[in-house]
Amino acid sequence: MLYTIIKALHIIFMVSYFAGIFYLVRIFVYYKDTDAFEEEKKKILREQYTFMARRLWNIITVPAGIIMAVCGIIMIFLNFGLMKTPWFHLKLTFLIGLAIYHYWCWKKVKELTKLNGNTLETANIKLRQANEIATFILFLVVFTVILKSSVIEYWWQLITGFFVLVFLIMMTVKLVNKNKKNK
Repeated sequence: MLYTIIKALHIIFMVSYFAGIFYLVRIFVYYKDTDAFEEEKKKILREQYTFMARRLWNIITVPAGIIMAVCGIIMIFLNFGLMKTPWFHLKLTFLIGLAIYHYWCWKKVKELTKLNGNTLETANIKLRQANEIATFILFLVVFTVILKSSVIEYWWQLITGFFVLVFLIMMTVKLVNKNKKNK
């Protein structure tokens, strides 16, 4: 029963964490979108986006990430047999990717707070593409957890499907960004 409760908490805080990460990078995109605005509007919006990013990071994303990680570690201790399964090693590998992405987001929040309303140097398209990384990691983790050993057995089909998905999402982002420029 304890394991099931911890698992439920892990899932709930995973959803909260990903909601925070998804919205955080959108805030970076919105901040960058203000480059074309008049100075007064740009100043007001950039101040607001910086405030929102800091609050989102400190009040939702990081606390949810910590609780998610603690619950995950408790689940490992309650069911140490997970460490003997190849699919779980794959999940842990994807979580290392998530940790790297988390670090990148943290650096961007720090950069935003130090900009003092100045221009974010990262290209808009790069921010829009970076916004999809959390989605890809979420797909990888969820499919690995749900399919377990089948992920190992059918790895090439899943990898092919994943790369098709990545390609389609990236092309959609480019197309939307291109159409936005033409308006």
